[in-house]
Amino acid sequence: MKIAVLKFPGSNCDQDAFHCLRDDLGLQAEYVWQDETSLAGFDGVFLPGGFSYGDYLRCGAMASRSPIMDEVRRFANEGRPVIGACNGFQVLCEAQILPGALLRNVDEKFICQDVYLRAETHRSPWTEGVTSTIRIPIAHGEGRYVASEDLVKQLEDKDQIAFRYVNAVGERSEHANVNGSVGAIAGVINERGNVLGLMPHPERATRARLGSVDGRTILRAFQLVAA
Repeated sequence: MKIAVLKFPGSNCDQDAFHCLRDDLGLQAEYVWQDETSLAGFDGVFLPGGFSYGDYLRCGAMASRSPIMDEVRRFANEGRPVIGACNGFQVLCEAQILPGALLRNVDEKFICQDVYLRAETHRSPWTEGVTSTIRIPIAHGEGRYVASEDLVKQLEDKDQIAFRYVNAVGERSEHANVNGSVGAIAGVINERGNVLGLMPHPERATRARLGSVDGRTILRAFQLVAA
């Protein structure tokens, strides 16, 4: 299983993704620069966090128009595993590979802390292993997921809400929804279930010395495909 870790100008979590995939999950990983036009030889894609293109225009907007994104779209359409964390989620939404958008946090402050997540569906390889509340770090200033009422209903009807922000015992609360996302949505999947976007960073929670290994329950999707 060989995973492409995309690099955009301003990416700063690509190394986190690379080392967690290689050192903690035992997968092959290679960096792929944003102006490449082929993902030949790769089996999956990781769009990392950071501040692609300095977050100019809108977070993820410029990166979503990079040449490599045509290949990411092809991967998504072919049913291959694709994950975007934090800025990667923003890029996937801006590319319209995933629905919705990410705006400034409700308190207009950058948030860096651990959050608790609850899987809302288990029909995706990204969520099927998340059977209890997990603790994952976040670090973002524009992570408030927004969508129209009709779109939220569509996501619920099609079972596309992957994760919601909850408290330590798995219950939704205003306090747990740290960035004010509509419906406390922390992550969504595409209709097929092979593409996941989420604001928390599972790649920063794959070894005990980092404070949590709960990120493995999400990223194991790559290993499932490899098996």
